[in-house]
Amino acid sequence: MDVTANEPRPADGSDDDSAAVLRTVGKVIKMWRERAALKQSELGTAIGYSEEQVSSVERGRRAPRRQFLEAADQALGAAGMIAGLAKDVEEARYPKKVRDLAKLEGESVEICAYDNSVVNGLLQTEEYMRTVFGSRRPAFSEEELEQRVAARLARQTIVDREHTLPAFSFVQDEATLLRPIGGRLVLRRQLERLLEVGQLRNVEIQVMPLDREDNAGLGGPFHLLRLKEGATVGHNEVQLISRLISDPREIQILELRYGIIRAQALAPRESLTFIEKALRET
Repeated sequence: MDVTANEPRPADGSDDDSAAVLRTVGKVIKMWRERAALKQSELGTAIGYSEEQVSSVERGRRAPRRQFLEAADQALGAAGMIAGLAKDVEEARYPKKVRDLAKLEGESVEICAYDNSVVNGLLQTEEYMRTVFGSRRPAFSEEELEQRVAARLARQTIVDREHTLPAFSFVQDEATLLRPIGGRLVLRRQLERLLEVGQLRNVEIQVMPLDREDNAGLGGPFHLLRLKEGATVGHNEVQLISRLISDPREIQILELRYGIIRAQALAPRESLTFIEKALRET
């Protein structure tokens, strides 16, 4: 039986780096298949995939799942040479802007974020993020939606990992705690997630109440990533624009702005109490 009907393809407009990775992976698989003197159809039969799927992977047109790579590795006796490519393929599936941001997050000692529309992506539950991505217009295809959910979930591991944890500072506008994205149950689970993450020693979550007369964040959401070597990079995403910011003058403005936002928001302990109240009322 062909088990690859939903095998993910690179998203339309995949960047050159992703395409190069997939072509290289395809060449490695082809080399091992030919070394084993197997046709594409024979390899497909051996690992439970169709000939067309094997061909597409070898030509770099399709990103193989981890199961495909592990099965091919075993069938071809590659001793981990094929299975070991899984991480590279996984990263190649994601849009370049996501990979770039994830790389910077992994090199950060501190990550700061202000959000006034939705809960920050690093804090979102899967249900919540699916609704956020699903509300996009024009709509993502099912494949594109799954790709973006997988990419965001992969980024979130930085919050929960056990070692070399960066410090996190999140300021959430009260509106993000009230907007019933996905419905009341999804919102409740999201608020519970905020309370859970807010207990971590390296995470501070603050709430900017709607009744504040002054809010230095009215210009919109943004991130600041303070890197290990001492530099700070900003990130801003709005509508069709996703932009990394490195100009020292712009970074200075964002750092000043974020400091004021934190001072205007509720303190972390007060904020968790505020979120608990929002949860009770949801």
